[in-house]
Amino acid sequence: MKSQFEIPFVGLKIGYHDFELDINDTFFESLPFSIIEKGNLKVWLDLEKKESMLVADFEVCGTVKGTCSRCNEQMDIEVEGEMTVYYKFGNENEEDENLIVIPFDSYEINVQQAIYELIVVSIPSRPIHDEGECEKEMVQLIKKYSTPEPKKDKDDEVDPRWAALKNLN
Repeated sequence: MKSQFEIPFVGLKIGYHDFELDINDTFFESLPFSIIEKGNLKVWLDLEKKESMLVADFEVCGTVKGTCSRCNEQMDIEVEGEMTVYYKFGNENEEDENLIVIPFDSYEINVQQAIYELIVVSIPSRPIHDEGECEKEMVQLIKKYSTPEPKKDKDDEVDPRWAALKNLN
C-alpha cells in the first residue's frame, strides 16, 4: 500500500508543486522509536523540481500530546515550524542533515522522516501549561518544597581584585 509520504517526482514537471498532508496518531505509531505518541497536525510541502535536484520546503502546524514540565500532567503542546530539505541525485554520502542524496534511478522520495524530525525540533524545550492551568496540588507542593534564595554572607563576597576585572570592558 502506497503511503501519502511517498511522493513520486518522476511525473512532475519542472517547477513548484504543493502537497498538504495530515498527521495523526497513526503517523507516530508507524515510527518504531517515536518520542511522540499522539498528535494532530497539518503539513504543507512546497516541492520545487529542478533538473538536478528537488527542494522541499516543509511547514508544520498543530498540536501533539506531551507532559507539562511544571506539573507533570498531560497537555496539548502547540507545534509550529519550517524546514527546507534538499534532495540531490548522486551516489556519494553527504554529512549535511538537510541534504539527502538519492540514487539516479529513484522515482519517489519518502518525506516521513523529515516531517517527524521537523515536528520533534519544533516542540518547545520546556513545555508548560499557561498560568493557572497546572494541577493545583502539584503547584502547592512545588511552592512548599522550593528553596528560597540563599542570603549572601561574607564568604560570598567577591575578592576586590577580581571585582576590578569587571570594569575592564
